Amino acid sequence: MSKPSVVEIEGKHLSLTNLDKVLYPATGFTKGQVIDYYARIAPVLLPHLKDHPLTLKRYPGGVDEEYFFEKNATKHRPDWVKTAPIWSEGNQRNVNYILANDLPTLVWIANLAAIELHPSLSLAKNIASPRSMVFDLDPGAPANIVQCCQVGMWLRDIFDHFGLQSFPKTSGSKGLQIYVPLNSPTSYEVTKPFAHALARLLENEHRDLVVSDMKKQLRVGKIFVDWSQNDQHKTTIGVYSLRAREHPTVSTPVKWEEVEQALTKKDATLLVFEASQVLDRVQKMGDLFEPVLKLKQKLPKLAGIAEIEPGAVDTGVELAAQAENSSTMEAKSIKPARRRSTPKKKSRRV
Repeated sequence: MSKPSVVEIEGKHLSLTNLDKVLYPATGFTKGQVIDYYARIAPVLLPHLKDHPLTLKRYPGGVDEEYFFEKNATKHRPDWVKTAPIWSEGNQRNVNYILANDLPTLVWIANLAAIELHPSLSLAKNIASPRSMVFDLDPGAPANIVQCCQVGMWLRDIFDHFGLQSFPKTSGSKGLQIYVPLNSPTSYEVTKPFAHALARLLENEHRDLVVSDMKKQLRVGKIFVDWSQNDQHKTTIGVYSLRAREHPTVSTPVKWEEVEQALTKKDATLLVFEASQVLDRVQKMGDLFEPVLKLKQKLPKLAGIAEIEPGAVDTGVELAAQAENSSTMEAKSIKPARRRSTPKKKSRRV
């Protein structure tokens, strides 16, 4: 192994170790390259991590070896690494989560062989209030991300009817994730049942492709719409995070046009991006996920949404109509969503 390399970043001194250690055996991608990727992607990554409690998924022996999740920050950390105490009901104590608010902290995290970054949907200062609602579309073989694209577009169309904008990103693994930025006062008691209701509606309308129950035997050849990620105690892979796959793939923001193209061409490879490709995309496109940080939106208040069962409301369009007729929905509070000039009826029914 190589000798530790001491570097200075923004006035902080870090000792980087084992830089030549291969963490991705199939490609020879090293720990040094992992650190380099995170350092270079930092300008767009850090705003999405700032003040969000962060769970690390560490692979000290590489992606083919054992890993572990680390929520509580290691005691052996520099005094400049910020943490936030979050009460854990399960442990009956505070857990000190890392806050990756700056480049030195991000590089220090990467040096721990923390390949995957899993931030909370909430800020540490208001842990009960999610900043976004998220849908994790997980394909059961032989289904793949192509079928996820179809389900994602159905979700997009529902949100169009609600007057809400949504943003897709790859999981960096097998699936696709859809984010609905809120950035306004809400709670998981609102977002979780709302997401669950939409997942059931999709399942009811498209039983040949969609399932809302996580039982593995139900997911073969279908897309599991994971609504349960909308929970204070869960995390979703962070945007721009590397994934511990055979290749150094990344959870990558994509345009809806790219989702449509992958579906039309039935080509899953169109939505697979490795670290170097993501750096190039950011150079050309900027941060496609920037609106998720800033766009303020409100979910419509629908009476009894937590009790909605499959079949109770026939389509997502009808559910949207409830919202449009609700006296609690104010047109001024949301921006009109992008409308396609010639919408197809089939794609709008959910």
